[in-house]
Amino acid sequence: MMDALSVVSQLRDLASEPQNREVIVQDQGCLPGLVLFLDHQNPDVLFATLQTLRYLAELSPNIPTMKNELGMMVSLENLVGREGLSVDITSLAQEVLDILSAPANPVPRTPERERRKKSQFFINSSNKKAKSVTLHIQGLDSTDQRGLCEQALLKIRGVISFTFQMASKRCTVRIRSDLPTESLASAIAATKVLSAQQVVKNEAGEEVFIPLSSSGVEVQQNSAIPDYLPEDDSPEREVDRAISRTTAKEDSSGSWLNTAASFLTKTFYW
Repeated sequence: MMDALSVVSQLRDLASEPQNREVIVQDQGCLPGLVLFLDHQNPDVLFATLQTLRYLAELSPNIPTMKNELGMMVSLENLVGREGLSVDITSLAQEVLDILSAPANPVPRTPERERRKKSQFFINSSNKKAKSVTLHIQGLDSTDQRGLCEQALLKIRGVISFTFQMASKRCTVRIRSDLPTESLASAIAATKVLSAQQVVKNEAGEEVFIPLSSSGVEVQQNSAIPDYLPEDDSPEREVDRAISRTTAKEDSSGSWLNTAASFLTKTFYW
């Protein structure tokens, strides 16, 4: 049975893939539901909702629709000023609010960007058993910190392999497709000296950092290093590309959106 957190978490994972963002915003039930989730009392629901909106705002044509959605800007402003929330939530709310409030400056679409978008979809949709996540790790300044990060990642059940780019403080992690990316952030934060953000590419092909919740996420421990899971098209061949965290084809995302919209309508009809 669906609940608010499971709905918004799946919606966030769909929104993390560029090819789904236009469909989500155009759906009649999703944006109104996300606005209502901005008033939810569960911090996990709030953070996942803000992450979803942050992903959706990466597609510049979505911004006017999101900005004009009834209650969107007011709810974001209320979150920014609401007491008792974590810094992660208020700062992300401010970031989304700033993006939606900024003057329109559309990025021209070019054949190169279209090719890049199609290539990313191909990699994600063919990646059935494993996925790759690119992390920017604050504090990754020396071999000692790298060793701490390695120990943290090796303890997570579902981590397959990882490579570091020390100069840019990046780590590309191959994980099982059912492992939440937040588990990586939680394990890295447990070192007390490191923190992680996910690196993704926006519609213009520019890299942006997406905050990851590191509190209240259960991390399953590894008893041994997991087996290598093959990928049809391994993103590690291109380590500077940021890969989004879930697989979602347009047909499957469409059917799921119908289910989510139905849930939102029945639960939050107003």
